[in-house]
Amino acid sequence: MEDILNIHEKPYFEESITKFEYHSYQPFSSNALSNNDEIRIAIQHQDLYTLPSESLLYIEGEIEKSMEIGESVSFVKLINNGIMFLFDEIRYELNSVELDKVRNPGITTCMKGYASFQTANLYRYQNAGWNESGDSKSKFEVCIPLKLIIGFAEDHRKIIINSRQELILHRSSVDINALKCERANGKIKIAKIMWRMPHINVEDSVRLKLLKTLDSRKPLYIAFRSWELFEYPFLPQTTKHSWAVKTSTHTEKPRYVIIAFQTKRKNNISADMSRFDHCSLSSLKVFLNSESYPYDSLNIDFDNDKYSALYQMYSTFQDSFYNIENCDPILTKEEFKDTAPLVVIECSKQNEKIKSAPVDVRIEFETKIPIPNDTSAYCLILHDKIFEYNAMTSEVHKVV
Repeated sequence: MEDILNIHEKPYFEESITKFEYHSYQPFSSNALSNNDEIRIAIQHQDLYTLPSESLLYIEGEIEKSMEIGESVSFVKLINNGIMFLFDEIRYELNSVELDKVRNPGITTCMKGYASFQTANLYRYQNAGWNESGDSKSKFEVCIPLKLIIGFAEDHRKIIINSRQELILHRSSVDINALKCERANGKIKIAKIMWRMPHINVEDSVRLKLLKTLDSRKPLYIAFRSWELFEYPFLPQTTKHSWAVKTSTHTEKPRYVIIAFQTKRKNNISADMSRFDHCSLSSLKVFLNSESYPYDSLNIDFDNDKYSALYQMYSTFQDSFYNIENCDPILTKEEFKDTAPLVVIECSKQNEKIKSAPVDVRIEFETKIPIPNDTSAYCLILHDKIFEYNAMTSEVHKVV
C-alpha cells in the first residue's frame, strides 16, 4: 500500500544488457548422427558471455517406415517426448569436466516433465516435442530448451564466462522406443542438430566488473539440482519388494525421489514408452538410512480409484520444488492414473544424522497382485550438486 504513495519515485530502466542474440553451433561431424554415434557440439570461443539456461537444442529429421510384404498400411508415429528416446545419454561439460549428465533421457525427462510442467505453457512444450496424441507426420522439427533436459540448465540461471563448453549426446542403438505402431517398424533419421546458445553483450560498467572478477581469479560457484535415474529392469513377480537404490554422499543427499513403473513397454513398438503403469501399487516408502518418507502409509487402491493422497503429493511437487504457490500440474487426476501414476516423495527436510553422513537410499513397496512379468521400476533422484570454476585458469572442481 505504501507504494501508491511514493509519487516521487523515479522510473528505472534496466539497460545493463545491450545485446541478447542466439548463435547456432553444430556437431564436429554432420554425418555422425546415426544409431550408436556420439554427437559432440562444442563452443570453443572463451571470450564470450553465454547463458546456457536459455539455450535450445534444435533437431529436425524424418521417420522412415519399413513393412513386410503383404502387410497393410499402418501409421508409425513419434510418441510424446519421443525425441529424447533417441539418446542413451546427454551430458554437459565445462572446460572438459563433466558438470551434469542425464542417463536414459527419454524416461528421465518424461518423469521430470510430468511432475514439473504446467498447463499454462502447454504450447511451448508442444514445440519441444511434447504431444500427448503423438505425431504421425513423417518429418519432424523440435526446439527443446536445455532446461527441460538437464538440471544444470534449469537451476543455474547465470552467465558462463571465459570457458569452453560442450554438449555430448549419445544416440541409442535402436529407435523403436521413440515410436509407436501396430503393424510396421520404423527408423528415425536425424537430418540436422544444433545447439543454439545465447550470447550476451553488456554495457561498459558491467563489463568492467566482470573483468575485475576475471582478474581476481576468484572461483565462481555453480549450484544446481541434478537428475539421476536408476532402473530395476526386471522386477520379481511378488507382491512385496525391497530395492536398495544407491548409497549417496552427504553432499548429494536426495531432495526429491520420483518412482514409476512400466510393464512390457521397453523395445516394444506397439507400446508407448512415454507412459507409465500403476501395477496395482498399494503402498510405498522411501528410506534414507532409517528415516522413512512419507511417515504414514499411503493405502493406495487404483482398482477402486483410491489414490488421492498420491495425486496430492504429485500436484504439490511444483509448489515445493520451485517455491511457487498454486501451481497448475499438467495432468488431471484421471490423466494421472492412466498416463503417469508417479510416486513423488519430498525428502528435502532431513535431520542432522542424515545431513552429516552417507545416505543409503532404499525403496520398499507392495502391490495388490503379483507384479506382472517384464515390469521395470524407475527411480529418479533429484539431489544437490555444487561446482566451482576459475574463469582465468579454466579449472573446474566439484565442491566436496
